[in-house]
Amino acid sequence: MSDATLGSSPDERRDWRLRFSLGITAVWLVLGFLYISNVVGWTGFVSQQAPALGSFLEGAFAPLAFLWLVVGFFLQQRQLEENTATLSAQLEVMRQSAEQSEIQSRAIAADELHSRQDTFLRVAEMVRDQLGVIAGFLYISWAMDAGLAEMEGPDGALAQFKAQGSGDRSAFDRAIFRQIYSGKVTAPQLFWGTPIRSQHSQNYIKNFERLARLASACDPEGVIVDALRDGTNGRLCRFMQESRPA
Repeated sequence: MSDATLGSSPDERRDWRLRFSLGITAVWLVLGFLYISNVVGWTGFVSQQAPALGSFLEGAFAPLAFLWLVVGFFLQQRQLEENTATLSAQLEVMRQSAEQSEIQSRAIAADELHSRQDTFLRVAEMVRDQLGVIAGFLYISWAMDAGLAEMEGPDGALAQFKAQGSGDRSAFDRAIFRQIYSGKVTAPQLFWGTPIRSQHSQNYIKNFERLARLASACDPEGVIVDALRDGTNGRLCRFMQESRPA
């Protein structure tokens, strides 16, 4: 195959059946003219009666009509095949576009989730500081009633404030657990023994539960929520809820 043929467009490279039919048609017409000229004569041809002339033309052009009917069928079939191929290509492009859109949607959703988680972690740092302060107020309220040793002793409230100031947010949480487990005070007395401690306990529960709800909104797998509830703040909050008077 020549370079010119390879480089030509589909419109330039017509179907061979079309070229063949045009050639047959031209040859057939030439033969018809020769037959009329040499056998019938143009004078005798034009002097024919209308029925005879119609029969002659019908017989002469019937093969051509059948030929072009067949050629038209094949050309239409080829056009249908090209249309089918075009539709298949368009469907493939649409499928690829849909897959790409789905990938982009997942990437956007992942970015949005990651952004929400980053925001939550920053908020969680502030809330944990707040919970540590509330636990400190709760512990001091109890220590002031328990005596000077619970305020100024080695493990007293002042020592816990020093640890909290050094970055230990859970210092008072652990101190509260230590006092309850040692038997110095019961959970209902420490958390709900006075109106002030009850208010601190309610504030602690409220702020922790708000933090847990924020975590659930950005944590489809529940990993962050479980970590919060199993951590020191979560266990202390659960301890407060379980010891709340009916």
